[in-house]
Amino acid sequence: VQLQASGGGLVQAGGSLRLSCAASGRTLSTYVMGWFRQAPGKEREFVAAISWNGRTTLYADSVKGRFTISRDNAKNTVYLQMNTLKPEDTAVYYCAADPRWRPASYEYDYWGQGTQVTVSS
Repeated sequence: VQLQASGGGLVQAGGSLRLSCAASGRTLSTYVMGWFRQAPGKEREFVAAISWNGRTTLYADSVKGRFTISRDNAKNTVYLQMNTLKPEDTAVYYCAADPRWRPASYEYDYWGQGTQVTVSS
């Protein structure tokens, strides 16, 4: 499956962005989907994950209550709605897909190319 992330940009602190991850090549409904991020000089970290049918989600403590992951399997797309953004949310955001439920693992089978999110103070 090929993943294409989009929707990043520059936003002021307190603002919102919605990231999208479009899948092609395979039906998205067979994959657990995750979002990860990597800030300059830091390791990649888990942000959020959603189960195959969207009924189960998991969030990193740092984004809980501010970010919402969702999916539209009919459109083969996963979203990350990011509200109340903070400068520390600045990073390259990656979407990932895996057939297994290992939400915070870095061992997803497929990764998108990343989209830059910059939050100014």
